[in-house]
Amino acid sequence: MCGISGWFLTEGGVRHPDTLPALAESLAHRGPDDRGYYHDQERGVALAHNRLSIIDLSSAGHQPMLSDDGNTVLVYNGELYNFRELRDQLERRGHRFVSRSDSEVVLRSFQEWGSSCLSRFCGMFALALWSRRSGTLLLARDHLGMKPLYYTTLPGDGVTFASELKAFLSLPGFHPTMEPTALRQFLEFGYTFDPRLTSLAGVAKLPPGHYLECRGGRAGEPIPYFTLPSPEPSDRRSREERQEELHDVLSRVVEQHLLADVPVGLLLSGGLDSSVIAALASRHGRITTISMGFADSTLDERPFARSVSDHVGSDHREVTIHPHEIVESLESVVPVFDDLFADWGTFSTRLLYRNCREQGIKVVLVGEGADELFGGYPIFRKGGELRGPRLWRLFRLYQRYAGQRHGTQFRAFREIMERYLEEGEGDLFHAIRLFEIRNQIPNNYVMKVDKGSMAVSVEARSPFLDRRVAELACGTPAGFLLGEGTSKLLLREMAERYDLLPREITRRAKFGGSMANSWMDDSPRFREFSRQAILDPAGWVDELGLRQGMTDYFDGRRQGYRFPRAVSVFRNLAWRLLLLNLWSRHYLGRR
Repeated sequence: MCGISGWFLTEGGVRHPDTLPALAESLAHRGPDDRGYYHDQERGVALAHNRLSIIDLSSAGHQPMLSDDGNTVLVYNGELYNFRELRDQLERRGHRFVSRSDSEVVLRSFQEWGSSCLSRFCGMFALALWSRRSGTLLLARDHLGMKPLYYTTLPGDGVTFASELKAFLSLPGFHPTMEPTALRQFLEFGYTFDPRLTSLAGVAKLPPGHYLECRGGRAGEPIPYFTLPSPEPSDRRSREERQEELHDVLSRVVEQHLLADVPVGLLLSGGLDSSVIAALASRHGRITTISMGFADSTLDERPFARSVSDHVGSDHREVTIHPHEIVESLESVVPVFDDLFADWGTFSTRLLYRNCREQGIKVVLVGEGADELFGGYPIFRKGGELRGPRLWRLFRLYQRYAGQRHGTQFRAFREIMERYLEEGEGDLFHAIRLFEIRNQIPNNYVMKVDKGSMAVSVEARSPFLDRRVAELACGTPAGFLLGEGTSKLLLREMAERYDLLPREITRRAKFGGSMANSWMDDSPRFREFSRQAILDPAGWVDELGLRQGMTDYFDGRRQGYRFPRAVSVFRNLAWRLLLLNLWSRHYLGRR
């Protein structure tokens, strides 16, 4: 795990050799254990790497990592969970290894199979591979986008890439401005759902399951190397056969996600998803589970987490989050959001990850991804209940996603959903699932995991987002996932069939809610802080024409305007404006 950064110019040398250390330093939190640089002055290539040592803690895992002949160079952020299997294959083909690291497996896989090696990987990664012989820099991102990778091209300065947007702020000649479409998508959806746009104009993100090649100081178009399957009408497997397959695949994936040369913990909410991971992980020894609760809130899952801990026999620990901790850390934590998204959980989980780090836990397993893959959200069921022409159904679906401010992004949303409907032969459930996986996960939910954990130098792993689990889930028809008045039915049935958890856990309804929204209404200190920040004339409220609505919310306690007026849920919009203003101070210099 690490932060990667660097640039690729054309022949003629690196223009700003002193900038690379600044790029690397801006990402020091992603890898405080080691740092390395590579320069090819003649070809105009410079690479930097910050290492968070997880597997093979020795200097043999140092990066940038060079091939034996020096013609191939790797900087790599992530974990390759099937690296032992690939290493066996490569050794049979004559490769000899000098480390136990998965990074060396990535490097030698590229030497053996070229860019097609990406299709063999099971893991999370963002990587850059420099081939000196061909003069090509390859950038790649993992199948479901668990690790971010951003890049930009500046006139005369070639291609620059990094694991976080903040790295670009140190580039000479880079003048940050807000990307207008990204801003509109953030206000409506709470994140930028476009697979390539970022919050900063001129900076792109590499979509999940894609790679691109840079030549002559220019970046090519992203090329897909991975596509999720659709359910096959000819697949007649029984419910029991599907349960068995899910159990086998998830068991193998969890076992591989536990591999590390440092202490591993598990974030346990007491919900189905993290509890299944805990139950499977406990088969391989006593695990450490950590859960959090929220002061001044009626939303508390800790009793369920304790029940699961007792069932699996874990070493269980709890952390309580208080409103004042969020308020006191707002200014310093907002830069963690990086490519702007509104998932408030980044604040609370960062505190939780920090607690893990203080207790010596460097790797944690999390339950992210199960709802999106196995149809756990109400929108899956509601989507199936929509009636009328396709255009009307898509607009109603859009309203559920963008109810806070809906209208400006419907065309973009519709174009995406039409493509997904075509892929799934008109199956709306499958189209919603693809939107969740391809647009929501990599740009919102997983960014909460990545940015929150890496900000305090902790590696978070998501077994449900392993490509093998995703492929199994996407090949499963809705009828095996929704039914009996519940969701994620296949996952629940599997947990019960193999006696993983008590029935009180497997049949629990989804437990959700935003503490930030609750505190925005109920905590006087949090509300007053938010009011001052949002209504600040130097912020966005006037430029966006939202002063009246926000004044009505804070001074009149009005919760929204009725349709067809644009704003229907004020406190959600208030949270997004709060983040936008604080983020803009750091990234855009708006004071």
